[in-house]
Formats: sequence, C-alpha cells, structure tokens
Amino acid sequence: MMNFKGKWFSLMLMILITQVGCGQLKPQNWTADQLEDPAQLAEKIRQDRNVPILINVGPSALIPGSIDAGAAGHSSGVKKLSEVLKPLKKDADIVIYCGCCPFANCPNVRPAIDVLKSGGYTNYHLLNLPQNIYADWISKGYPTVKK
Repeated sequence: MMNFKGKWFSLMLMILITQVGCGQLKPQNWTADQLEDPAQLAEKIRQDRNVPILINVGPSALIPGSIDAGAAGHSSGVKKLSEVLKPLKKDADIVIYCGCCPFANCPNVRPAIDVLKSGGYTNYHLLNLPQNIYADWISKGYPTVKK
C-alpha cells in the first residue's frame, strides 16, 4: 500500500505526463527581447527600409517578401529552414513567424528557434503574434501578400 508521499508523487507524475502528452507544457525558447513588434515590422515593410530577412515557418507565407520555409513542426520544414539559412551570415537580421495559433500551442516556432540556435545564428527574432496571424497582423491592416 502506498503512503501519502508515494500517492502524491504518482499524482504529480500523471499530471506532468498528461500535460506534456496534450501539448500544454511547452516552455518558451525565446526571450522577450527577441520578440519583433508587428507594428514596427509593418512600418519597415511599408517604407522598404531596414527590412529583415523574413522567414515563414508555418503553413503559409502571408507577409510580403517572406521566404516560405514550410511548417517547422515537420521534419521537411526543419530541413527546408536549414537550407534557407545556410547561405546567410550568422549575424544576419532574421525574423521568423508562424501565426497558425497561439504561441502556447504552436508546433512550429520552437523547432525553428532550435534550428537558429543550433546553427549559431545570433540576430534572430520571433514576430510577436501571440494569438495568430489574423488577430495580430491581418486585422490590424498590416501588409499581406495578395493570393
């Protein structure tokens, strides 16, 4: 028969496994300083000044001038992102974005940031789309590609 400590440990372990398995426990691998402000990026695009290298790591490249690397949550997207990054300088100004869903649930931004980190890139940012691309970009009238 289990004592209180054993029951408590078992319960905590089950909760942890459930959260990880359901995708609810996904720690951020970026800092607040690495978040790119959407309004500032939109203005750079409109003025065509100091526009960073934009890379979409989600299902669809909707921001003008962005490179579509595909969903980084899939091995094919990680491979394509690595190929896109290969010719770039390690200190290139890079902004990645997805926007498929809230950051807490996004299957694409964390793997993409892992690729940037492991590749030695030092000047990368994540476009701050905490809800999704519609709520945080399109609905605000920021530039989009015409499809």
